[in-house]
Order: sequence, then structure tokens, then C-alpha cells
Amino acid sequence: MTPTPSPPSALPLGGDGYPAAGGVARRAAGAEESVRANRRWWDAAAPAYLAEHGADLGDVDFLWCPEGLREADAHLLGDVDGRRVLEVGCGSAPCARWLRAAGADVVALDLSAGMLARAAELNRSTGLAVPLLQADAGALPLVSASVDLACSAFGGLPFVADVEGALAEVARVLRAGGRFVASVNHPMRWPFPDSPDPDDLRITSSYFDRTPYVETDEHGATVYVEHHRTVGDWVRAVVGAGLVLEDLLEPEWTPGRTENWGQWSPERGALVPGTLVLVCRRP
Repeated sequence: MTPTPSPPSALPLGGDGYPAAGGVARRAAGAEESVRANRRWWDAAAPAYLAEHGADLGDVDFLWCPEGLREADAHLLGDVDGRRVLEVGCGSAPCARWLRAAGADVVALDLSAGMLARAAELNRSTGLAVPLLQADAGALPLVSASVDLACSAFGGLPFVADVEGALAEVARVLRAGGRFVASVNHPMRWPFPDSPDPDDLRITSSYFDRTPYVETDEHGATVYVEHHRTVGDWVRAVVGAGLVLEDLLEPEWTPGRTENWGQWSPERGALVPGTLVLVCRRP
């Protein structure tokens, strides 16, 4: 089931190792453009991202969010032993390997060949070989009603143009009574600057402006797209996909945690939420 990843698409990198943005805009961006751009961006960004955050993510661990909430403590998925689980947006797949170690039968999916290449390396080095699939969250390559649980830890949904369609796909592959848990950027992140400094907590754009954030290269080609939804948008998307929303969590910063992730920091995390966790069930 594990495919051979295609070679990552080359993008010029900045001094920090991440793709260098030639321009930034707020404009419409559809599903095809979002998929194409974000696949290339994450292929190119994978080494820098994992060098920066890999130690915190771990090789066999389940971190839900930058605030430090871990599945070992939260138990949002319940007992996974013997359950068939799909991870959407697995990255280097530490969550999937954690689930496998806990007795689950896991399939891990990601858009990025660069991320999946690292996931394959870690499968070998840890001895926890979970099947890896390269696919778009909006077109899951699984048969209907084939998994007991699905999860996504900051795994792709903020980058999906048609999140309603992606959630409908998750509902399709879940068996009746199956649970889906996903962590995403908290919608309150959108109107503030992308800074970990609490002194920068000032409104610079409208919370209600759903216009996507788009980065382009020096030739004007789209290389990164992120989509914004309000809390109400997420609730309506979940319900519209035929899922039951059982809980909404806004994790507080874990005491003693010093890790910074972009704009997420202990100082900022003490003041405003940075993550929204959707706990859903297929009736």
C-alpha cells in the first residue's frame, strides 16, 4: 500500500530553509490551485520544518497542537486497540506510529511526497511500519465505511479550499458510530499578526474576511495557500458533512512548555487560543 513518492518539486528557499515568498496577497484560490501550490510548498519545506519541529513532534508520539496537548493525556480518540484508523495529513507520521504502537491498524495519508519520504525513513528506523498514501484530503483513496476512527492533527484542513467536501469524504469512509477528531488553526488567529509576541496582539484584518492568504514565487506562480473559516463556518461544515459535533476544544498552553511554533508561544498562549479541536461522530 505504501507508494513510491514522486520527487519533490523544487522551489527557491530562503535563509531559514523554507520556500521564499516573492509576494503575498489576499485573493480567491480554488481547490486545484490550493492542492498544487501546497503540495510543492510542503515538499520543499519538509526538511526545514522537520529540522525545526521534529524533536517536539517526536518519531512515535501524538501531539495535537502547539499548545502541547497530547493524545496520551487527552484520549480524544478513545481506545484505539484493534481499531482501523485513518490519519489525514500525517506529515512524517509520528501520530500514526503512536497509534500503531497502541494497537491500532493505521493508514497515514499526506499530500506531500517530501513529508512521506521522511515518514518512510522513520517507519524503517522505528520498526513501526504504517502504510503511507499520497493523496488529497478531498479525494480519499479508501472505500466507504472502511475505518473506525479518523484524525487530523493540524493535518491539511487549513489548506483545503473545499473543506466541506473534505469532511464529507471523511464521513464517507467512517463506519457508523465512527469518530473523527481534527485540530486546526483557531479562527481567532486570522485577524492578528503572525507573531509570538503578545505586544503584537492587535487587529490587522477582519475575522470575517474569508479571502485566502496566498504566497507567490518571483514569477507570480502560487506556492502556498491557507484558508480561513470562522468558528461558525467549522460547525456548519461538520454538520453539513453529515457528522455530529460532540465537542469543541480550545486547548490552553501546557504549564512549563517553552516551545515556540511560529506565532504560538507561552506568552501569547496565556492570552488567546491558538488551536480549535473538532470532536465529531458519524451517526
